[in-house]
Amino acid sequence: MSQPVILVLPGGGYSTLAPHEGEPVADWLRGLGWDARVILYPVATRHPGPLTVVQDAIAAARAEGAPAVGVLGFSAGGHLAGHAALVPEAPEGARPDFAVLGYPVVSMLTPTHAGSRAQLLGSDPSDQLRRATSLEQLVTKDAPPVFLWTTAEDASVPLEEHTYPLAAALAAARVPHEVHVFENGPHGLGLAEDYPAAAWTTLAATWLARRHP
Repeated sequence: MSQPVILVLPGGGYSTLAPHEGEPVADWLRGLGWDARVILYPVATRHPGPLTVVQDAIAAARAEGAPAVGVLGFSAGGHLAGHAALVPEAPEGARPDFAVLGYPVVSMLTPTHAGSRAQLLGSDPSDQLRRATSLEQLVTKDAPPVFLWTTAEDASVPLEEHTYPLAAALAAARVPHEVHVFENGPHGLGLAEDYPAAAWTTLAATWLARRHP
């Protein structure tokens, strides 16, 4: 019988892929009993290129017989994971069963993390495109469960412009979710070893166990 799968999407501002947010995280997930796979999605590539690659990977895992397929992403990879979970009219079998988002870029409408926006949408995207790729605008009652974490000290992706609006949208739509905000730690922590935010892995392991068929 196939194992349930989690696709790991490293961050890097849609311009690179951070190694510490890839294989080390996949190794941790394998220790929890998941078939974890790092997806080297294309960077410096316009929307919907990265999203299509992730949707294809989700559909492929389902075709292999995986009883559940989740996504786990950080920063820009968190945006991509959340986009796969929330995008309207996803292809058949291409929406994940759950999403774990670490300090994700959420909104393309705010001024912050303009680098991710420029890489994904170009230097002068329309308001319509920015809205269509902002996760807080895409939440519906049919969205899959979401685990969301960040730190209050993250200056690159401020929680008041990204994490909190997504959490509020999930709550308003009654989507099952958890939100954890740790007091200390900069952006880009990954597994957050040597930081109090390392507790996210314990919290996420408990949450993930409820999604393990």
